Amino acid sequence: MTQEQPAAGRGTTVENVVLNANTAFYNAFEAGDLDLMAAVWLPEPDPVCIHPGNAAIYGYSEMMRAWAMIFANTPYIQFFLTDVQVRVDEDVAYVTCTENVLSSGEGAPEEGFAGGKALATNVFRKTGTGWRLWIHHASPVLSSGGRLEEAE
Repeated sequence: MTQEQPAAGRGTTVENVVLNANTAFYNAFEAGDLDLMAAVWLPEPDPVCIHPGNAAIYGYSEMMRAWAMIFANTPYIQFFLTDVQVRVDEDVAYVTCTENVLSSGEGAPEEGFAGGKALATNVFRKTGTGWRLWIHHASPVLSSGGRLEEAE
């Protein structure tokens, strides 16, 4: 996974720790590793996961079943994160980013790869064992414009 890095010269900050938790999420996704993914998520209170174009998945057990299905049906996926921003407010933090995705499997041309782009918000909560992902919401980018397009 490729991600914009924090400015050089910064020490270990809470923002960098949250960015590392965000990286762990995408690393688990790319690896297709259910154990790594389970370790990233906060089991309680009920986490929420919304993948592009899909309904919300509520609750840790339901979400882990959904991840197992995704991993079983995704032979390859890679994320290149851009426009990464982080905000920390006491015990809650969020990361927004653009997910530039390269994948194979369903929807990809035979013997090829498909690309896509989504805007994601990842909300983390601080726990006794570190920052854990609480909410993931990704929405597909349907236009190529950088700004909101005006209706004609």
